[in-house]
Amino acid sequence: MAKKAVEKKEIVNLGHGVGRRKTAVARVYLREGNGKITVNGKSLEDYFVDAISVFTVKQPLVVTETTDKYDILINVCGGGIKGQAGACRHGIARALCDENNEAYRKALHAAGFMTRDPRMVERKKYGRRGARRRFQFSKR
Repeated sequence: MAKKAVEKKEIVNLGHGVGRRKTAVARVYLREGNGKITVNGKSLEDYFVDAISVFTVKQPLVVTETTDKYDILINVCGGGIKGQAGACRHGIARALCDENNEAYRKALHAAGFMTRDPRMVERKKYGRRGARRRFQFSKR
């Protein structure tokens, strides 16, 4: 019996973007397809169980009207669910700009998806209970 040569389909990433929010980091890869979004090996609805997070992730695709044009592969780590959704949104927006030679940049920037949300948790300081909370004062 002769072995058949197995053809491997080459996977080509059209765009790549890294999104960040709080302590979450999302690496986003844009591929030719029909609108399937995969997050850490699961479908988007299985990974983000609440509808608000799913809506947040899809916002850049809705603004640019490319919901069924690309398949998106996302690797996200760190933070919580809301921070990860924001990081995915930021990464998708950057990947769309990377792929389409800045054609979508104006619409995405106007919607506020291109700027990283700079708010982070403030660090704990010495002599304090938290970042700013003091220990209870005792007069006597």
